Amino acid sequence: MSDTTAKTIPLSELRTPEQEQAEFGAEVPAADELELHEINPVNAYLFQQDRWQGHFARLRAEDPVHFNEIQTAGRYWNITKYDDVRTVDGDWQTFSSAEGIALGLKKGSPEPEGPGRSVSFIAMDPPEQTAQRKTVRSVAAPGNLRNMEPLIRERTVQVLDSLPEGETFDWVDTVSIELTTMMLATLFDFPFEDRRKLTRWSDIVFAIPEPGGIIESHEQRVAELLECVTYFERLWEERRENPGNDLVSMLVHGEATKDSPTSEHLGNLILLIVGGNDTTRNTMSGSVYGLNKYPEQYDKLIADPTLIPKMVSEIIRWQTPLPYMRRTATRDTELGGKQIKKDDQVLMWYVSANRDESVFGDNADDIDIERENADRHLSFGYGVHFCMGSRLAELQLRILWEEILQRFERIEVQAEPERTLSSFVRGYTYLPVRVFRTTT
Repeated sequence: MSDTTAKTIPLSELRTPEQEQAEFGAEVPAADELELHEINPVNAYLFQQDRWQGHFARLRAEDPVHFNEIQTAGRYWNITKYDDVRTVDGDWQTFSSAEGIALGLKKGSPEPEGPGRSVSFIAMDPPEQTAQRKTVRSVAAPGNLRNMEPLIRERTVQVLDSLPEGETFDWVDTVSIELTTMMLATLFDFPFEDRRKLTRWSDIVFAIPEPGGIIESHEQRVAELLECVTYFERLWEERRENPGNDLVSMLVHGEATKDSPTSEHLGNLILLIVGGNDTTRNTMSGSVYGLNKYPEQYDKLIADPTLIPKMVSEIIRWQTPLPYMRRTATRDTELGGKQIKKDDQVLMWYVSANRDESVFGDNADDIDIERENADRHLSFGYGVHFCMGSRLAELQLRILWEEILQRFERIEVQAEPERTLSSFVRGYTYLPVRVFRTTT
């Protein structure tokens, strides 16, 4: 649609696909009570209520390339088997990222009023994507990770040693958010006293507006993200004059990004914030919850700490912190015997591919820290958009559990966690635990 004919809609009237699904999603029956065509996994309540497993199991078994159509999004396909997800993710010429990475409004819909959609290199295709990604790639280079490991370990020890023994506390806020936010502040060289702003900005990006929710309106989201822009504009100006070895400096001085408009700078910053915050923090929380859910695996880990590297891959597979990514078909094509039309949205459900029985066995829904092929998981994507921060996330989780096993006999979950209302972020908002220190 050209700029001269583009129509807009006030933010107060905007209704997104996740909002549409959430209007009735809390009451959706179990998968075996639905007709096949009624199954629609873009339902935030399935994830908040931890009821998504059966819906994907049925789609993998009966309709792995599954069509849905709703008023706000139009036509889209849910890809649920491992090999099909890899096929889509590995073919950026046919399945483009340029239209967005989450299920969006159907083509031709009025654009929301406001600053416009922020653009990041994850929502681009090569060669632009390749050039912009290269700008910040060095932050996760092996040498840089080796240099960062002592600092990560020092902070992990500091946080773990401060935990109250025998008292119930929230692991999400006290440990997972604190560790990941400190890491983000370091990567951005962000004012340390303001580091929780990074958590807040990450939380609001994909939040569904609802009364009493993380945000209550689209207007609130835009207003807070504009605060983010204002804050980082000051940092951009500082780093133009005094660059450092941080992500802001890399974006400001990188050949592919230095002349980018504010919307692209914001898009890349939000991408790096969400990537560094949501994925790592929710995997940290998921590791504690998951090992409590499978106590025999926790026992194995305590008995043999050399299993930590395998456990890290298995937990990342089992947790899958970002359940899906979207692509858009650039041409008519076929997948799994289904005819996908040009401009159809295509959702690659990593959370389902990581439970594919044909790849991970009949116990794919369970945690098995000795699983031989856990590192084949798709939690970090596949192809040109493979998560460049994957090694940093693995490093943080490995160090966390190395230090946990040195000082705690057990971390015990006291009740079921509270989970994020989102189908795009599989997260935890509250996880009550108690820790019991090792006696000498």
